[in-house]
Amino acid sequence: MKFRLYLFIVIALPLFLSNVSAVNAKQFNVLLFTKTAGWHHSAIHDGITAIRELSSRHDFGLEWHEYADLVINDDYLSKIDVVVLMNTTGDIFNAEQEQAFKRFIQSGKGFVGIHSASDTEYDWEWYGKLVGHYFEIHPENQSAMLIKQNNRFPGMQGFNDKHLWTDEFYNFLPANVDGLNYLLTVDESTYNPKANWGDKKSDGMGEFHPIAWYHEFDGGRSFYTALGHIPGVYRDEVFLSHIYGGIYWAATGKGISE
Repeated sequence: MKFRLYLFIVIALPLFLSNVSAVNAKQFNVLLFTKTAGWHHSAIHDGITAIRELSSRHDFGLEWHEYADLVINDDYLSKIDVVVLMNTTGDIFNAEQEQAFKRFIQSGKGFVGIHSASDTEYDWEWYGKLVGHYFEIHPENQSAMLIKQNNRFPGMQGFNDKHLWTDEFYNFLPANVDGLNYLLTVDESTYNPKANWGDKKSDGMGEFHPIAWYHEFDGGRSFYTALGHIPGVYRDEVFLSHIYGGIYWAATGKGISE
């Protein structure tokens, strides 16, 4: 009798575990990376909490790291579908890690950049093309009117055509690559876009001031939003849908309506 029970366990347990694994499988896996080598945003903690809640709500796997040595390598990235750089700053990857991240994108995977991901890796030309624009300067936090440029991209449906928003609105350098698809702009007539940092000044970007965009690049997918400086925005359902729409598209290439 004991032998039969043991034999049943030996045979049935692997089948049970495989079924459990199938039931618990996530739709895709996300690496949230928040390393800073420059300014450290106070909103990082709020962003981590928000994206963890998104992972629970939308059933995707999520790991958060700040140490590139542990995760920016071929072996680890082979298990990941999207890398999210949230409020990163400065040079966060060494030369070997840069190449691993480049291979990750070239394998057909996705990138999501939030806020100061555009204030990252200025000396790496390939990354500049991946993110689309580099940050240049910003004025003080203000309220302004966002203009929705695209309603077909996932997560954009929550924005009004003109949407009042409070954040730190980046001024950007010219685009590093052709083919960016713009999702949001900000109307400079609704706030003061001028910034003066002494050795660096700006009067704004003019009539067309991009805030969020996406594109396909070097075999993979890239989504970027400049929103996300203020901690409170990570509790805003419109913003969370905006982030998830970018993650979902970057992971799957799906969701853009006809």
